[in-house]
Amino acid sequence: MSDKRTVSVLGTGIMGAAMARNLARAGHAVRAWNRSRDKAEPLAADGIHVADSPAEAVEGADAVLTMLYDGEAVLEVMRRAAPALRPGTVWVQSTTTGVEAIGTLADLAREHGLVLFDAPVLGTRQPAEAGQLLVLAAGPEEHRAAVAPVLDAVGSRTVWTGEDAAAGSASRLKLVANSWVIAATTATGEALALAEALGVDPRGFFDAIAGGPLDMGYLHAKADLILQGRLTPASFAVKTAAKDARLIAEAGERYGVRLDVAAASADRFARAEAQGHGEEDMAAAYFASFDERPSS
Repeated sequence: MSDKRTVSVLGTGIMGAAMARNLARAGHAVRAWNRSRDKAEPLAADGIHVADSPAEAVEGADAVLTMLYDGEAVLEVMRRAAPALRPGTVWVQSTTTGVEAIGTLADLAREHGLVLFDAPVLGTRQPAEAGQLLVLAAGPEEHRAAVAPVLDAVGSRTVWTGEDAAAGSASRLKLVANSWVIAATTATGEALALAEALGVDPRGFFDAIAGGPLDMGYLHAKADLILQGRLTPASFAVKTAAKDARLIAEAGERYGVRLDVAAASADRFARAEAQGHGEEDMAAAYFASFDERPSS
């Protein structure tokens, strides 16, 4: 089989659009759909066919990649697309859906004879645009050769977590990784907000921890976005972080683990979204510490 595929990308937000472009650059024939067509239209300049419906987008596809908002959106869109797919088509499910949605999506895949890969990714806008995402994947070994050209086009490395996509091992690992990202982002915003309230220059904080075990590149990356007012375009939007934090807190509750930071972070992101920061980078949760955006 040729390593070139016809790949349909359903969902062309921050991540999906970047993944579609990298698939096209790798020589695949790419067909894309987005609920708001205007967000998908710029992809036409990259030789990508922009479709009016999920069914049109998946016409003739060897593989379908879903990168939508949540599990409910994936289920709704794939129900519209699946009847137009051939049995045996590979489905790369990269949306962060949490644990509970995977079983329902696997049922849909079985109903239509699709080969499901649970394949969320780690990374934000910049690594997505560079094709440097880390792909966490679970799916049948006998079909991995068919899906490899797709995964290789969007990521620099694929970590296999299991053979049964329905078990959601990749999505479980994604929640663990995101719990750390969300906790670190929340801590960064609260440290800067406290510095603001106490009249402390943040540079004094950075100097105090420089080079030690408390220092970390992620702290500086997110703090710079806040301090320099570079919250758009978002690498990972507040509204998406709010959804992921809820999924993490719900997973903890279901499996008997108290995740206080995740639950509080979900509330914090929701507050920032209500303040009008939903489309900004997740670092904008900083503003949830204040009733209004600080003048400084």
